[in-house]
Amino acid sequence: MRNDRKEQMDIVKETNSYIVINKPAGIATQTSQIGQKDVLSEVKNYLSEQNNVKNPYVAVINRLDQPVSGLVLMAKNKAAAADLSRQLSDKAIEKYYKATVYGHMPKMSGELTDYLIKDARTNSSRIADRIEKQAKEARLEYKVLYRDTDTDELDIHLLTGRHHQIRLQLSNAGCPLLGDRKYGNERSIKYSDSQHIGSVRLTAYRLIFNDPQDGRRVSCTCT
Repeated sequence: MRNDRKEQMDIVKETNSYIVINKPAGIATQTSQIGQKDVLSEVKNYLSEQNNVKNPYVAVINRLDQPVSGLVLMAKNKAAAADLSRQLSDKAIEKYYKATVYGHMPKMSGELTDYLIKDARTNSSRIADRIEKQAKEARLEYKVLYRDTDTDELDIHLLTGRHHQIRLQLSNAGCPLLGDRKYGNERSIKYSDSQHIGSVRLTAYRLIFNDPQDGRRVSCTCT
């Protein structure tokens, strides 16, 4: 078995049912663009070489934005995919993030609740009124871990999984993520440029879910 592809990927945990990858910032989780590297294709190629299978089954359970780094969970068979997808729908999968924002959160810990609408044409989301058609509730919990003159470092527990949710909610709270040119404001982008920050400072550092085979609670972390 070749090991070079495995060494290039940061595999956090792998079983017969699933694989957890630590995705670098700037790499897509999944893409339809020919020639563009993505995590799904890398995992498929790795499993193909490992098991001598031409087209192995792989299903992405949680997706991360291309500029965001961290843990991506993928199922290796249909039964595991169905079980993990059900867990995701039932909010049985816990997702935790580390973030650095420009500005200071209103409280040292709290919860943000907004309503979001996704615009597929621009690959963006916007804050909406609750009564607007297609508006979906977005909730997260945060805790300030460290504060300096210009920024806060946050621990975030994501309670819902909306498109660009964390990036948009933090920006709406007046504290956009460092390195976020899509949802940042003029001051945050200027500060990020002055600090030579080229990627969004958001990492999915912890996933907790039930093993599809034995039901045991699994916790995966990355730094």
